[in-house]
Amino acid sequence: MIDNIELLRTIEKNARLSAAELATMLGASEAEVEAEIKRLKDEKIILGYTTEINWEKTYPEHVTAMIEVRITPVRNQGFDHISNILSQYDKVTACYLMSGGFDLMLIYEDDNLRDIASFVYEKVATLEGVLSTSTHFILKKYKANGIIFESSKNDDRQAIVL
Repeated sequence: MIDNIELLRTIEKNARLSAAELATMLGASEAEVEAEIKRLKDEKIILGYTTEINWEKTYPEHVTAMIEVRITPVRNQGFDHISNILSQYDKVTACYLMSGGFDLMLIYEDDNLRDIASFVYEKVATLEGVLSTSTHFILKKYKANGIIFESSKNDDRQAIVL
């Protein structure tokens, strides 16, 4: 029997592992691993595979924004109505319902600040039920999805002599 949580955590860290490698790591047969992965895909538990890219090194014009959106929930649909509309845009890479001072957090990626601003004032702010937005631009990524982008080679720890 395969431990689903261990399987999911393993492929979340490295989706490039083969079924044979996963089987060895999990103490299962390759056929069991393949069947379990198929089941998890069919049940929409595994939704896809991604690659974390350091865009600063290859495409420095790439801009990522975090857009806070305050909304009035739609009767009988809550926050889902507006979040479903906003999630349809290709450049919206994530949409989260949040607690706190705003309702939705959008992660939006585009080629420049002007295009992001245009998205906010033409597409988001004009939706019925949107009360306000606040846009924050990511200046530099240090770590995303558990991956450190650049690590310092220097050891800045202080020596303690007893």
